[in-house]
Amino acid sequence: MPLMITAILAGFALLIWGADRFVVGAAATAHRLGVSSLLIGLTVVGFGTSAPEIMVSISAAVSGASELAVGNALGSNIANIGLILGITALLMPLVVRSQTLRRELPMLLAITLLALMPFLDSHLSRFEGFALLSGLVLMLFWLVRLEATSDASDELKAEADAEIRHDLTLKKAIVILLIGLVVLLTGSQLLVWGATGIAKTLGISDLVIGLTVVAIGTSLPELAASVSAVYKNEHDLAIGNVIGSNMYNLLAVMGVAGIIHPTTLNSAVLQRDFPVMIGLTVLLFAMSYGWRTGVKRIDRREGAALLLIFVVYQVYIIYGEFV
Repeated sequence: MPLMITAILAGFALLIWGADRFVVGAAATAHRLGVSSLLIGLTVVGFGTSAPEIMVSISAAVSGASELAVGNALGSNIANIGLILGITALLMPLVVRSQTLRRELPMLLAITLLALMPFLDSHLSRFEGFALLSGLVLMLFWLVRLEATSDASDELKAEADAEIRHDLTLKKAIVILLIGLVVLLTGSQLLVWGATGIAKTLGISDLVIGLTVVAIGTSLPELAASVSAVYKNEHDLAIGNVIGSNMYNLLAVMGVAGIIHPTTLNSAVLQRDFPVMIGLTVLLFAMSYGWRTGVKRIDRREGAALLLIFVVYQVYIIYGEFV
């Protein structure tokens, strides 16, 4: 058990550092290749902060633990909204200024609802995995169109540009990207080995381990990115990181899991976890559009509510495993 805990902690540390290097390298590489700052913010950053979940999904599916991969995807989305935006809004109310971001939110809600369909029969098949990845391609195409029609003065563009390392040459950027990728792969393998080992030792399902320990750990890069962004007054980027990450988690993480290792899912996924994820996504949508006051922001009370929902959910699923 101590060795497994050490592997999990080491895996988390490598995933956090590797994700940061991956985002820095990928963003700088895209910039050197002529990709606009706004498109980098809409695609590269979201993909980079989801890289830990994607790598964990691949490692888990290859080892036959697809339920851990699915739990990681759903749990990370729940953690991104409940834990990360909850903590970030408690530190500083998040003002939604970007029109591009408000146009991206309906896409997240649509993807969240559509991603439910492969789970209605409690089985994630290889065909459904390919369908989810096809949805990822369509999403990327839509984001390119969104960037092309966005206002040049959109706040998200300036915030994304401020985060790009303009001083890196293309060669250095690619090296940093590759280092981040290798570290992410190493960290994900350590995490999956330790998490599945603890699950078997304690008699906990891979799904619950994925929804709790692994989901929180792989969401730490998003937490670091969002807290850092909000203290730089980059509120739209803080929320945009979560929106992008959640879309990638549903389409890429679960898609990869289904393709590598199709699996029959625990009924709790449909009855418990998806409703919580959909509910939090609807809340994020409503808060960002000013549902209570007409002001497009997530204030401290709303942040506290998101965090409370997350804590109650975590306690409920852990309690349910031992009762």
